[in-house]
Amino acid sequence: MRVWVGFCGLLLAVNVCAAEGNARFDWLKTIAFAGHQTDYSGVFVYQYGNHDETSRITHVVETDSEYEKLESLDGPKREIIRHHGQVWCYKNHKMVQVDSHQGQVRFPLLLTDQLSALSENYRVSELGIERVAGYDTQVVLFQPRDNLRYAQKIWVHTDSGLLLKSAVLNDKMKIVEQYAFTQLKMGAGVDRSWIASSATTASLGKGKARPARNKVAATVNSGWVVDALPSGFKKTMEVVRPMQGKHAPVTQLVFSDGLSAISVFIEPADGDEDDVEGLSSRGAVNLYHKVVDKHLYNVVGEVPPRAVMQVLNSVRYNGK
Repeated sequence: MRVWVGFCGLLLAVNVCAAEGNARFDWLKTIAFAGHQTDYSGVFVYQYGNHDETSRITHVVETDSEYEKLESLDGPKREIIRHHGQVWCYKNHKMVQVDSHQGQVRFPLLLTDQLSALSENYRVSELGIERVAGYDTQVVLFQPRDNLRYAQKIWVHTDSGLLLKSAVLNDKMKIVEQYAFTQLKMGAGVDRSWIASSATTASLGKGKARPARNKVAATVNSGWVVDALPSGFKKTMEVVRPMQGKHAPVTQLVFSDGLSAISVFIEPADGDEDDVEGLSSRGAVNLYHKVVDKHLYNVVGEVPPRAVMQVLNSVRYNGK
């Protein structure tokens, strides 16, 4: 169910006038927030390589809050519920509260940081109108200005601004991974009965749901720095968090360019990890890990392998 970390809208072409630019930036912000402000329910498919996962998502907006339920439709039953920054996961027939950064779902939300800087790192083209899940969408292509990020193609509902389809493309414009709604209902008529159901009541902390242990993250200034981030990536979070199976807390730094994200994890290395080094991938997400000066570094990002390797090799401690 979990989709690895981790968006966007429309920006100016190179030679448009300032007035038109302001209008398009307003639409960009509409797209970025549409996933939070729209009632919708539908089935979407996540695909990479020969693998695909099907999920159902339901999102409703109340006066002062959002409710979201994500259900896997393949394999074992898995369910994630979000409300007021809390995340609950259905595991082993119980609703278990987990850290708010677990179970991040990249679709159909978009990152909202650094929106105004996207044009510095991507060339943006509008490719016309196409139908997705029965709705008209504007197709937009983001082509990177360097080789340290992927191209991305999105299909945006022309009325609501909701993202209905998203594809990540490599330097040969081949699909690396893709999300797409196959069924979708928006607005009035979206089922809200599950909010008051017994399972959801428990998941929102009113029943006997079991809170997760050792999942509290503390915001810090750890002293760890990255010297060779791709252009446009800015730090959005820095925390120290206990992690299951780890003997010591793990430092995590998260960076975003407004469209993609990179996370750096740093922890003391065990004695038998001195020779550990490797690169792996899942869809558009690449992971590079290596032991440096008795610390294990893991860099995970929705960027090409060369980017995560560059980031890891520039990590250093600048604290006291």
